[in-house]
Amino acid sequence: MFRSLSPGAIGVNVGSLAEGLQLAARHGFAGYHFGINEAAQLGVAQTADLADAAGVRLSAWGFPVNFRGSEADWQRDLENLPTLAQVGRALGVRRTATWIMPCSDELTYEENFKFHADRLKPAAAILAGEGVHLGLEYIGPKTLWSSRKHPFAHTLEQMGELCRAIGPNAGFLLDAWHWYTAGEKVADLERLSPEQAVDVHVNDAPAKPREAQVDNVRTLPGETGVIDIAGFLGALKKIGYDGPVMVEPFSERVRQLPPEEACAATAAALQKVWRQAGL
Repeated sequence: MFRSLSPGAIGVNVGSLAEGLQLAARHGFAGYHFGINEAAQLGVAQTADLADAAGVRLSAWGFPVNFRGSEADWQRDLENLPTLAQVGRALGVRRTATWIMPCSDELTYEENFKFHADRLKPAAAILAGEGVHLGLEYIGPKTLWSSRKHPFAHTLEQMGELCRAIGPNAGFLLDAWHWYTAGEKVADLERLSPEQAVDVHVNDAPAKPREAQVDNVRTLPGETGVIDIAGFLGALKKIGYDGPVMVEPFSERVRQLPPEEACAATAAALQKVWRQAGL
């Protein structure tokens, strides 16, 4: 496992891949979550040179398919995906991930399952052709999945069923927040194979009951101790996960900090839980 920076996830805007990589380097991050479209525009050689110059590895890229939108948008992005997947493979970055909305007012669970399987299966097949794994993030808070008429997949087990319907290269984006709010245990993670863990997020939760947690109100990892992040990371170490770990705190306090201070605070928090987990 290695610590990775995603500036947008902590409310920091960067103007370019080069700027983001240098920001990661200044604050001791070994990896950087990047946009595959920008990498494709720059070209593989220039993108790799920028990462090498910063001394930071490219760790994972955001899934570039609008599968939630219209049929036309989905088809357009599917047509572009082979080129982008080839860029990812050429850069040696074979991890991409996205999140799944855990409820719907229009679709029943079964209808929503079919919708996601139909939309994501062809994309996963394209990625598989380049050896790329697709991570799917389940959203755990009850305050969200119960907010609409029909709940959808919001646990590790339910998301595993969807992954199996999509393809063998579909796995999990594991987020400590959703693992905690779903009421899951270390043992649940220890049953996974390393290939099933595609990407990892860590953060902490305000001191309130699990059922009252709100998805976009979180804290830096280790800030409150509500989430057993050491246990979470320890389980990933035990199964042999060797990918990136990034912070996604949705913290207004962090968002209000100047960019350098926000990155410094994030790096310090991540280093703290790293030590607690014996990494």
